[in-house]
Amino acid sequence: MPITTCIFDAYGTLFDVAAAARQAAAEPDFAAIKDTWPDIAEQWRLKQLQYTWLRAITGDHTDFWRVTQDGLDWALQKTGHDNDLTLRERLLALYWELQAYPEVPAMLQRLKSAGLNTAILSNGSPDMLNGAVQSAGIGNVLDDCLSVESVGIFKPDARVYDLVGARFGCARDEVLFVSSNGWDAAGAAGYGFSTVWVNRAGEPMDRLPSVPGTVLGDLTGIPDVAGA
Repeated sequence: MPITTCIFDAYGTLFDVAAAARQAAAEPDFAAIKDTWPDIAEQWRLKQLQYTWLRAITGDHTDFWRVTQDGLDWALQKTGHDNDLTLRERLLALYWELQAYPEVPAMLQRLKSAGLNTAILSNGSPDMLNGAVQSAGIGNVLDDCLSVESVGIFKPDARVYDLVGARFGCARDEVLFVSSNGWDAAGAAGYGFSTVWVNRAGEPMDRLPSVPGTVLGDLTGIPDVAGA
């Protein structure tokens, strides 16, 4: 069946998760991380994801804001900045204002102009997602923001992907799911979605039972993949 619905992961896919550390490093008050901010951003993101997986396995769910804070605290200790509470507060504040990747607004507008449904499906809590969408100014080209909080478990649990069909009344093969996380794109592929892995860093394919259907370097080509 043709694609009717395009679903996007949020963090790392539409929104640049390194933007908070990069922006803080450019501010005079935080010159101490001028050279180390990429390591902080990488460690923060890694632990944030690891904590979602571990909580999903153990059934000890909490909202994404909690794991975001926990991941940052680990990263700051790892990089020797755990005593800088002002830096911690600034990084957390900036996470609510993450920049969208440059191609995002025009890409989403092409999908909407073609009559396709567009939405976010994210581990993020609803208030975090709304803050990011508003900051990026893309609310007018998204039909919805679907959060795992409605099912109480993180991706790639199938109950999260179920939210798409429940919201849009579409079959699995009508959905194009887009993520910058290879494991997320693989999980969605196993679920039955058509999938795109946005592999900006040129990383190897994850060794998992399912693989993404398409691999792109950025989001520019998504409308073409969707048939828009």
